[in-house]
Amino acid sequence: MATNKNALIRYRTIDRCLQNTGRKWTLQDLIEECSQALYEYEGKHSEVSKRTVQLDIQVMRSDKLGYNAPIIVVGRKYYTYGDPDYTITDLPIDQMDMDVLQESMEMLRQFKDFSLFRDLNGVIQKLEDKIYRGKGERKPIIHLDKNENLKGLAFIDDLYQAIIKKIVLKVSYQSFKARTPSDLVVHPLILKEYNNRWFLIARKHDQDLLLTMALDRIHKIDLVLGIEYDDKAFDADLYYRDTIGVTVLSKKAVEEVVVRVDRYNAPYITTKPLHHSQRLVNREDDGACTYTLRVHNNFELQRLLLGFGAGLEVIKPRRLRGQIKKALRMAYEQYELRI
Repeated sequence: MATNKNALIRYRTIDRCLQNTGRKWTLQDLIEECSQALYEYEGKHSEVSKRTVQLDIQVMRSDKLGYNAPIIVVGRKYYTYGDPDYTITDLPIDQMDMDVLQESMEMLRQFKDFSLFRDLNGVIQKLEDKIYRGKGERKPIIHLDKNENLKGLAFIDDLYQAIIKKIVLKVSYQSFKARTPSDLVVHPLILKEYNNRWFLIARKHDQDLLLTMALDRIHKIDLVLGIEYDDKAFDADLYYRDTIGVTVLSKKAVEEVVVRVDRYNAPYITTKPLHHSQRLVNREDDGACTYTLRVHNNFELQRLLLGFGAGLEVIKPRRLRGQIKKALRMAYEQYELRI
């Protein structure tokens, strides 16, 4: 049974009233309390109907929401709980519910740097307390990659709020190549995560130039309230359509890449494609496969292909094949020199 927010407010209000055994509660009393609660929480001035509160009591008594509330009527007039210690906020949680809550909390914690999720901290802690009291503590069975020591994570929430509220920023940024940081006035567009690193994609002020700024290279962020935010449309899906990673090149730089993967690595690439454009063009008798994909030849693509070592061969384009060959030769020579 679906429940809306107003219904939940009424259930909690009725529950609060019936826990107060120092007062006798008539149906009219409950109606007035529910009406007042809706006014306080939702700003609704209309009085809750008698029929609505009666139906609420029936729902609370039933198993539809798992309450099974022991609501009784004394002297055909006053409502109370048959069990004075009962409350709908202290319901038992079955094993499946506890498992779902446990894993949900573990996943929410991965995003604790966002105020959007930070506001849930109190709720999560209360749920966790009930869960651990209800069953033995165990290790999580869902594990997400995270790097809490990565520099720049503290800026995530400020950047998120600036994007939502469309505020121009002055960012003190130092690339790996720069000796000192420089100040950039930018219009923040999106936050992007790749390979467990966070990036800010922003439009440079007074220029139609998109910047990709690693959060771990940001030194400081200041609001620039005197400049109107450039609300020009930005489609992230379209922007990254031909890109692996975060380094976006021009549309003309999109190339058809052909790779041959040995039989040991082919299943991994088949089940987890390198890119959405990936297509299987040949399967050899021994299980080796040849794939094509249309992408930018950027640093992230080369690093991804090099990660397969001898298990992957770049057939074309010639320039990419030469780059991979050179990187593998240098790696081999480095190992030879160390020996």
